[in-house]
Amino acid sequence: MTNYQEIFKAAEKYMRVRKNDVHIPLSFDYALRLIEKYPDADADLAAAGIILHDIGWYSIDEDDIFKKGFQSENFMQSDVRYLHESEGVRLSKEVLSSLNYPTEFIEKVGVIIDGHDTRAFAKSLEDEIVRDADKLWRFTVTGVSIACDWFKQTPSRYCNRLETDIIPQLHLPESIEMAKADLAQTRKALLCDVL
Repeated sequence: MTNYQEIFKAAEKYMRVRKNDVHIPLSFDYALRLIEKYPDADADLAAAGIILHDIGWYSIDEDDIFKKGFQSENFMQSDVRYLHESEGVRLSKEVLSSLNYPTEFIEKVGVIIDGHDTRAFAKSLEDEIVRDADKLWRFTVTGVSIACDWFKQTPSRYCNRLETDIIPQLHLPESIEMAKADLAQTRKALLCDVL
């Protein structure tokens, strides 16, 4: 497996929005855990995909990110959702080209980024890993603490949403197990049965 620090460093400036400098490293850890379970997966492709999947938010006004991308009706199909994906593809090409990755690899990463939020299906095992890792960080105390504010919900209500809305979207059985285990710990830590 490649040392992915160079991709993180090259993309770092694009991670300074929407708490992506927290979200992306946590999601990266989940991706690595899933990659271990699937030796047939292209580890470099999945890892680069998760590192770069949300850097497109950098190109969008932060008020629009939250108002249109998280708090509007049908927010998962909002214009800013599509824009962050297309901008993510564009910026990922810049990042990976600067690190001399081959064009074919760069294009495969772009296929994963394009539609990772808005597409209803995964195109490959690597895409499933990225899509699941992108969601799994939300089940941690850190993820709930950050994302509940994005959606203007209490931690308890957001935990309920994770269970009813997000777990059914996960692709891999290992992801479902991780999500349920992390959610139980998070509910306990945040006293969701009380607050």
